[in-house]
Amino acid sequence: MTTGHFRQPIWIFPLVIAVLVALFGWWGNNRLRDTIEEQLKAQLTATLDANVTALEVWMTNQTKLAAFLAEEPRVRTLALTILEKSYEAGFDDKKPPDPQDEAALRNYLQPRLKIINYDSAAQLVNTNSIIVANARRGPFGWGPVSEAHQAKYAELFASREPVVITPYKPDPPPERPGGARRAGARRLNGLFSNQSAFRASGTNAGRGGMPPPPQGAPRGRRGDFTLMQVAAPLFDNSNALRGALALIINPDREFTRILSVARSGESGETYAFDQHGLLISRSRFDDQLRKLGLLDPTNTTSALNLRLHDPGAEPVDGVRPLTRIVADAVAGFDGLDVTPSRDYRGVPVIGAWRWLPEHEFGVATQIDANEAFQPLRILKLLFIILCLFLVLCAIGMFLFSYSNVTWRRRLSEVELKLKQLGQYTLEEKIGEGGMGVVYRARHALMRRETAVKLLLPDRADPESIERFEREVRLTCQLTHPNTIQVYDYGHTPEGIFYYAMEFLRGLNLHELVARFGSQPESRVIHILAQVCDALAEAHALGLVHRDIKPANVFLCNRGGVADCVKVLDFGLVREYRDGTSARVGDAFTSGVEGTPSFMPPEAVKDSGRSDPRSDIYSIGALAYYLLTAQYVFNSDSVAALYEKHLSEAPVPPGQRTVNPVSAEMEETILRCLEKEPNLRPQSVAELRAMLLTSPRAAEWTMEARAAWWAHYYSQAAETPAEISAPAPSPLDATIRIDIATRMK
Repeated sequence: MTTGHFRQPIWIFPLVIAVLVALFGWWGNNRLRDTIEEQLKAQLTATLDANVTALEVWMTNQTKLAAFLAEEPRVRTLALTILEKSYEAGFDDKKPPDPQDEAALRNYLQPRLKIINYDSAAQLVNTNSIIVANARRGPFGWGPVSEAHQAKYAELFASREPVVITPYKPDPPPERPGGARRAGARRLNGLFSNQSAFRASGTNAGRGGMPPPPQGAPRGRRGDFTLMQVAAPLFDNSNALRGALALIINPDREFTRILSVARSGESGETYAFDQHGLLISRSRFDDQLRKLGLLDPTNTTSALNLRLHDPGAEPVDGVRPLTRIVADAVAGFDGLDVTPSRDYRGVPVIGAWRWLPEHEFGVATQIDANEAFQPLRILKLLFIILCLFLVLCAIGMFLFSYSNVTWRRRLSEVELKLKQLGQYTLEEKIGEGGMGVVYRARHALMRRETAVKLLLPDRADPESIERFEREVRLTCQLTHPNTIQVYDYGHTPEGIFYYAMEFLRGLNLHELVARFGSQPESRVIHILAQVCDALAEAHALGLVHRDIKPANVFLCNRGGVADCVKVLDFGLVREYRDGTSARVGDAFTSGVEGTPSFMPPEAVKDSGRSDPRSDIYSIGALAYYLLTAQYVFNSDSVAALYEKHLSEAPVPPGQRTVNPVSAEMEETILRCLEKEPNLRPQSVAELRAMLLTSPRAAEWTMEARAAWWAHYYSQAAETPAEISAPAPSPLDATIRIDIATRMK
């Protein structure tokens, strides 16, 4: 980009896009909310319809079963006998039925009631609403029916059609001669195995009433239970109405279960309630209600114990109003609303409701508003993030454009000078890395070939400059023949940093394996021994390389010495003195630095823990790579690769290569790759000695080395444009992750 191009404010475009996205997001949010609300309405309506239909079908089936049983000839004969005797006794509600007649009815009904899942419980009621017999062994209850149910029986006798009596709390059985109430109550308490005894509390709490049990009543666990009834008329042979057969149902087994079959989402619930707002089915949130203090811990169930008040509303005359859903239903209004309102738990919900006048109760289905509108909240968050991202992009592009134009202007001024850096004339580019570009150059006076590494202006941030200078300063301290030699360092007035080092002809170990495959054990030992020699000097000076990898080990024919190793790139060196690790020239900051495929476990956890044994782990990984042409661990992601270095044991190299690997060499490599530094060789000198214990250590002779390099040079002469090695994987690159910054 030239200076003229900068007049076109390209950073404006992301900002305009951000504004357009914001407007589109506002419009899309409204449209999406409308769509979600329509879907929720359809979902709630379908759920409510399904539950109400299932409930009505079930109640219709129950009335048909009761009517069928009442019309069964044997049942009708036995029942009419008991009813006629009750009329002959003058409707005396204190006189028990004939035990033989009651036993005959019970013995005939019990197996049939079990077949239709009615727990063998039924009662016979005459037209004066007096219970005259019970089809269960022992007195289940006889005498006048509950006042709360008299209207239902009156409806039955007037319409001559079956009726359903919705869930209620039963009255305790009356006193019978000989103290029979205790035994009778005990049997009533055990009627349903999953319910508790009579409530031992004070006043009536539910439909049907339930006064405190008198002395002699059962005193088991404090709690209560509920019943339902379906009653069918009994006719004599002249079709005259003589009474009713009432079957007793456990509502938790059928009534509540039907309401829980279809629900919306994870928090959805369907429940039933009477005209007073009293819950007549079991809530699925009983445990939550007890924790909130909205349900007495002594109640075994919320059915007939919980009035559906709004716990967040202000009391009126000492009583909290019903929830909006229940209040509208009790008032006779069917409804559907996706505007959140509090339910009986105090949780914002949306729902649909319906009043069933023929059954005198309402049904409501609801779902927590938090769950219902979760997709909308997620989309809002994504739109906000997108808008912020676009704004940041606009700012970034502006800064980048300004910086790019500035540097291009400065580079255009020194473009002609770029070929001459001090005493060095640049001839050709021979490499490029993350920090800079390497050129082959020649010294103006000594006419010596030199490699010049440049830190380009667009990469010259303060940290890169500091790292660049550190690499030069530290490398200058090292004089071992196997370490790259630095001749000079400086920077131009235009801000181009550079340093000059010895020029090497050959190839790095990545190129070696990529072009020639896995290497023989003897040559690997020869190479690694020289790497150990170079690092021994660095470690003695308190320096840890921290980035030993194939691309940083160069192989050349230097001064007539074939297969001479040069260790490169000391940009990640840390000082290691007195058992501590600190970055040279800078305070240590937590982070991960290095090449993932060759990084030791302790460096993955914390770069500050690096010591000479960390380099030994990398040498082991390098040896593994040279012998097998494969990395110790393979993965598509850096995170997964780190996890393998931390926890996974490496496969022995002999199992991953066709070339023979001696037991001594394999043991040495696996020792280097130990997760705990204390289990590795404790110095490069010890590692070098272990490498030389291999029976093949002396096989890579001077003659073999000279022959290999002669063959290499002949190939290069025949093919001037040498075959380039495949580009390294991104996982081969040196990376730096500042964890402290990422955690902010």
